[in-house]
Amino acid sequence: MGEPMPYKFEKLEVWQLAMEYVDIIYAIAGQLPRDEAYNLKSQIMRAATSVALNIAEGSTGQTDAEQARFLGMAIRSLVETVACQHIINRRQYLADPEPLRQAYRFSQKLFAKLQAFRSSLKRGNTLKEENELYTADEPLPF
Repeated sequence: MGEPMPYKFEKLEVWQLAMEYVDIIYAIAGQLPRDEAYNLKSQIMRAATSVALNIAEGSTGQTDAEQARFLGMAIRSLVETVACQHIINRRQYLADPEPLRQAYRFSQKLFAKLQAFRSSLKRGNTLKEENELYTADEPLPF
């Protein structure tokens, strides 16, 4: 019979990057204080997971416009993880901010890939994110 064919999303570079991002975020979440387990830790992990899940869900049997909608949700979840990173930094939950810097840089790369993928699809009535709001040329916030 041979090997089963992979799902469409498993072949997508953007999904593979999202899975790497999940690993990065889970490593950061593992360093958060115990009293943040049901708040910030849970929130950042759910948001990072949502990026990968929305990419997967949007890739299967969807129109381009529907896939673009799911990519928009993935982008919003990604931005949510960045907001969580700012909170982690402000609260000084990590002794070394380098993992946050790495996560932030990776989020910029993933954001650009998500935007490019979404832009390549026919959008129909899908709202467009403003590219100018997210630039990689700015200094890292932490």
